[in-house]
Amino acid sequence: MMPFDCSTLGGRAPTTLVRARSLSHHALQWAARAARANLAAVPDDSHLSMEWDAAHALLLSQPLASNDGEIRIGLDIAGLALTLWRGKVCLDTFELSGRRDSVVGVWLDSALRTLGLKPASDVRLPYAVAASSVSRGGAYNSNGEGEALHELARWFGTAADLLGQVSVQLSEAYPGTGPVRCWPHHFNMVFLVALAGDSAEPTTSAGIGFSPGDEHYPQPYVYLSSSPRLNSTDLPPLPAPGHWHVQGFVGAVVTGEEILMLSDRTRDLRGFIGAAFDIVRTRVAGSS
Repeated sequence: MMPFDCSTLGGRAPTTLVRARSLSHHALQWAARAARANLAAVPDDSHLSMEWDAAHALLLSQPLASNDGEIRIGLDIAGLALTLWRGKVCLDTFELSGRRDSVVGVWLDSALRTLGLKPASDVRLPYAVAASSVSRGGAYNSNGEGEALHELARWFGTAADLLGQVSVQLSEAYPGTGPVRCWPHHFNMVFLVALAGDSAEPTTSAGIGFSPGDEHYPQPYVYLSSSPRLNSTDLPPLPAPGHWHVQGFVGAVVTGEEILMLSDRTRDLRGFIGAAFDIVRTRVAGSS
């Protein structure tokens, strides 16, 4: 297995991706609505989760069974476009820039109905995302955001590669390690490692993930957290430049700016994840 490559990152400063992230996060909800309309609900809402397609550099919904085979809704972050896939064939692409959600809904609903699927426009999701000009009725405006959208897509691709390789490695010792998924609510990409209990319902677990940024950090970051939540007192130091985040959630964090400053990004980021996982695993085991 080739080591993941984060040498392509840094074309834009991580803190300049906020608007690109907001546009992409809002656009992703169309794929989530289509999934909620056409897939049986499961308790953890994993039917709404997305997978990273490395070959085409986009996020793909779970398969929707149509009268024309399995259909997936994709989000091309770099191009700010929704895509419609049957297997490996792209059926259609709909660029979002300059268009309002009302227009997007007409396109997607028409495409879904043609394929014998239920429309997405009237679906209400069981969560809310941060308000934006688009959610207030404005058009998707990607003017000046082309480089930022491409950089954001590179962060997602790198994170998917990194998390995929770490999950494979950990699955040898922890068979309950789950798949890497992107969740439309927080727009984060994460996998869970079952540390104790049944893999379907672990009593203790560690989450290793990536966020493109949120209310905690206005930039991408890699994190490790746990269930049950770690006690935030007396946590041991992490490898530089990582730190413990204790407001809102407790977890080990390394930000995008810090990742870009690493002398050997691949080695040092893997080292951070390994050290943080050992601390999380030990602490969670000790509290159970």
